[in-house]
Amino acid sequence: MQTRNPVLDDLARMASGAASAFGGVRGEIEARLRDQLAKILDGMELPNREEFEVVKAMAVKAREENESLRQRIVELESRLAQADDRTP
Repeated sequence: MQTRNPVLDDLARMASGAASAFGGVRGEIEARLRDQLAKILDGMELPNREEFEVVKAMAVKAREENESLRQRIVELESRLAQADDRTP
């Protein structure tokens, strides 16, 4: 769009050029960020899905065993307390 004022025309062309330049810069920044993120994730040695599931199953089993042991301790402490009460 052209106006009668050449200064406004020049400003419009500059704004249009700046917008397209920013679009290109944005794409370049996004590409570099993706590359850096990929490098970071590769260096983290994250477990795969199968390894995660195995560890998760182990944790569930350990929690169940822990709860069972906790109940057993409570019962044994109760029996010990009763035995101490009976001792003259």
